Amino acid sequence: MLQGKILRVARPTDRLDQVVRFYTEGLGLHILYRFENHDGFDGVMVGMPGSAYHFEFTHHQGHSVGRAPTQDHLIIFYLPEQLKWQQTLERMNAAGYKLVKSYNPYWDNKGVTFEDPDGYRVVLQNDIWNS
Repeated sequence: MLQGKILRVARPTDRLDQVVRFYTEGLGLHILYRFENHDGFDGVMVGMPGSAYHFEFTHHQGHSVGRAPTQDHLIIFYLPEQLKWQQTLERMNAAGYKLVKSYNPYWDNKGVTFEDPDGYRVVLQNDIWNS
């Protein structure tokens, strides 16, 4: 069973500083750990302290990974409280990030979509997730 474990989503990037800014200044996540030149890799882990997930963004020096392969590569945050959802939108706008139309129109019904510097999309869904 995976119950009680921590989920790490790891992704390479060519724009490490810009991606970290998107997820911290825009979305409000925190830098949890940073490393430099670990066997040629730099990386930053972002998330909320004490939460069961975090994101790791890495850059392999001298290598290029390019942009997201499609507009439907998504991370979805469910923010059911209207005030917190609105505050997150305002923080994204204040950091200079603009809304994009979702590739799948379903996400535009109760949410909004932003695109990170690598072309990956983040949906802020003003709803609860029902399993």
